[in-house]
Amino acid sequence: MKKLKFYLIGLIPGLVLVFFILNKKGSSCTGYLPNSRVIAETLSKDFKYSDTFKAEMNALKINEKFLKDSIMTNGKIDFDKSHAQKKPCPDYLLTYPEKNPAYEITFEKCEETVTLNTLKKIR
Repeated sequence: MKKLKFYLIGLIPGLVLVFFILNKKGSSCTGYLPNSRVIAETLSKDFKYSDTFKAEMNALKINEKFLKDSIMTNGKIDFDKSHAQKKPCPDYLLTYPEKNPAYEITFEKCEETVTLNTLKKIR
């Protein structure tokens, strides 16, 4: 029991210290999950829009800034309905927001570009 007390006396302040140091540097561990990696890679590439996607953007009055800053950044990839292993360009289904999705986007992520294929308003 004495060893456990000494262990916790060192562990808890150590965790707090590491948390504050990493937080101050702006580090985060969220970028390691598959959803975050796919979204980060997608946002780093050039966007191409299909004709149907452009038409839906205009109909729903969604501009490119809202698309990238909100929908793509905060969206959730549905890996069950995506084909992440497809070669050469995997395709993904993204829903936004994560809870009670209102929009659904399908896109292909190639080596240099991302082609946004469809945009649907769910509710």
